[in-house]
Amino acid sequence: MKRLLSRLIASAERHARYRRTRDEIARLSPRLSRDLGISPQDAADLAHRAVYGH
Repeated sequence: MKRLLSRLIASAERHARYRRTRDEIARLSPRLSRDLGISPQDAADLAHRAVYGH
């Protein structure tokens, strides 16, 4: 039971990290986004790769 609870907590923490990362990328200024070569539409994909590694 402890193991299941630990896995659920870890999963929730990763998802929260994903959401924070996605939102931060989406809020970048247009100039900074352009300088980095990304767009706000890339936020979900970039955040997913950063947090989950795929």
